[in-house]
Amino acid sequence: MHFFNRVKFRTPESVELEFTLAGIGSRAWALLIDYLVLAIVLLVCIFSWISISGQLADVLENQNTIASQVGLWLIAITFLLLFGIYVGYFVFFETLWQGQTPGKRFAKIRVVRDDGRPVGLAQTTLRALLRPLDEFLFLGAFLIMFSHREKRVGDWAAGTIVIEAERAIASATFTISEQAKSLYTELSGIADLSQLLPDDFAIIREYLQRRGAMASKSRVALASKLTQQVAAIVNLDQLPEVAPDVFLEAIYLAYQHKEF
Repeated sequence: MHFFNRVKFRTPESVELEFTLAGIGSRAWALLIDYLVLAIVLLVCIFSWISISGQLADVLENQNTIASQVGLWLIAITFLLLFGIYVGYFVFFETLWQGQTPGKRFAKIRVVRDDGRPVGLAQTTLRALLRPLDEFLFLGAFLIMFSHREKRVGDWAAGTIVIEAERAIASATFTISEQAKSLYTELSGIADLSQLLPDDFAIIREYLQRRGAMASKSRVALASKLTQQVAAIVNLDQLPEVAPDVFLEAIYLAYQHKEF
């Protein structure tokens, strides 16, 4: 097992990002929470289905042949329904919450593609469909512990990895202007920071850390490009009338203080 195994991605802006892979402990903790939530959902569905089936059985109790055939269909439908809910739970949340389920969000881990991009419906569906295979004789746990990128069968097939979605720690290598400190509270109210992913935040942090070593022309160009991209991500229709560096510093602060 590779403790604190890390992966690196290179963005189109040539910024290298590094993340920690989620180990077997955090993944098992997330799965336990997901199964508790899923168990509640399944119990509600089962009791509802039993009630419906019981009413149908009462209607057909005097028609033995038909009742027998309907009973077999009800059993088949029950298994299909339960499997659909089981798979659909992971597909729904990982697609809607950008690689997180309730358990993963609690454990602060996230599923991403091998190149660092957010997962889509195809990846989440394939991972969910192969989950029973991973859980057979704990095959998935074995692969996570002993494979280099800590992948289970579903991850290999879907081209995904699971990373720590840690909140980045403020770096001491750069300072935040007073103007940015005033702006960030305003951004928290007008910008949709939930759309900003950890890798987006990491790009901003990398720029703020390295801008001092950049040539003036390159720094201005990159700051302007990042500002436009970030504004589009957080659904900000109109940019505040501040320098790009100030805007990125304010986004940096706003992201750190947002609710996860």
